Amino acid sequence: MTSAKTARRPHHWRRDMIELAALFTAVAVADAIANLIGHQPDGPYLLIASAVALAVTAAFHTWWARRHSHAPPPTGSVAEGDGVATGLGTDVAGPAAVDTPTAAGPDASSEDTALWRMRTTVRDTPGSLAALCGALARHRVDILTLQTHPLARGTVDEFLLRAPSRLQAQQLSRAISAAGGSSTWIERADTHDLVDAPTRVLSLATRTALDAAELPLALRQLLGRCTIHSLPAVSVTGRATGETAPVEGALEETAMRLRDPSGGAITIERPYLPFTPTEFARARALVELDARLGPRVPRSRDVLTLPEGNEITVRRADGGDLEAARAMHDRCSDRTLRLRYHGPVHDADRYLDHLLSPRFGRTLAVQTASGRLVALGHLLWDGDETEVALLVEDDWQRRGIGSELLSRLVALAVEAGCESVYAVTQSSNTGMVAAMRALSLPLDYQIEEGTLVITARLGATPVRSLPPYEQAGR
Repeated sequence: MTSAKTARRPHHWRRDMIELAALFTAVAVADAIANLIGHQPDGPYLLIASAVALAVTAAFHTWWARRHSHAPPPTGSVAEGDGVATGLGTDVAGPAAVDTPTAAGPDASSEDTALWRMRTTVRDTPGSLAALCGALARHRVDILTLQTHPLARGTVDEFLLRAPSRLQAQQLSRAISAAGGSSTWIERADTHDLVDAPTRVLSLATRTALDAAELPLALRQLLGRCTIHSLPAVSVTGRATGETAPVEGALEETAMRLRDPSGGAITIERPYLPFTPTEFARARALVELDARLGPRVPRSRDVLTLPEGNEITVRRADGGDLEAARAMHDRCSDRTLRLRYHGPVHDADRYLDHLLSPRFGRTLAVQTASGRLVALGHLLWDGDETEVALLVEDDWQRRGIGSELLSRLVALAVEAGCESVYAVTQSSNTGMVAAMRALSLPLDYQIEEGTLVITARLGATPVRSLPPYEQAGR
């Protein structure tokens, strides 16, 4: 920028004298040339031809300058040099310095692309991130989002990238390694990842605040592909397990341990990628939020009419339904309890505390118009897998209640992002088999010593609940 003071330059008489001298010299030279050529037989024609040539040259120069004055800057070293010259280390402004060369090519907007999530460790020095961004730009890769995780030595940078579909993960990894990145991890992403970190964390906090059963799911979405286990302080047999964790939690590279607000501990494992202190702090904040809010379950309920005209209510259940669930157990036959729990009938009541806890999954209860509990459906978090289980009182079986519960549980699993659900039963339990088949989902069957495991692959389409009279089942 030029200030007003420097814009007003002083006026000197020497400059006027030089300009006048140049003018007189030009007139003298022109007069000499005119006299020399004008007295020749073809002199006037030569002068006219020279004037036309000069006019044409001036017009061509004007046209050329106007056409190329707004041409884009050349790609490559100039733009990349600008990015490096800013002295970027692990600053988030790095990607902006290389956005221009990434999209400068003529086919950048029409080429097929794919989304990638990438994490790599770089030195915490000026220019390290700029070199990384330059390497991505040379492969025509757009940086959509960037998160930084400071470490004691170096920084972990997490990217969401849009790259040409022809670019393979190995090529991308080699380019990052050549630019100074280490411990690089890459996987495919989808459109659900196109959310910035603060928005994602706030959304997960909201879901956790509304439903205590969301905490394990929120932790999994926050930390990516990981295995989460809730370890109770007391086993189903009533014995102390000794499972606990420090108040502030514990972090050990690929595993973290947090104190469960309901007792016991929550362990999170991710063998392929160490956790960073930033991720540990976010996970601990979610668990602390859950502890402050206390037990909570959404109180929404649906009233359905069975084919014979009886009305039933389907709602979420929790520990407050323990006595009603025990009373239902007392009304169930030994065969019904044996098909449900695959063990001694007298041990059934011991599992109810675990099953009704929102920490281990979600439970749906079916009530009659008089308020009696007649059926329970459980969606249980089992590490990386999800189990579904049903119990319907004998007098209320064969009315479609089991199929209604199962379809709702599978819809909850789809909403939670589960890839599949499985049910453990016996091959003689034709009601459960029929209910699983009524889902119209791909099923896998596995039989071991009379125990049948049916796995339903959920895919991307939610399972919609049908009225009971349109379903077959228990």
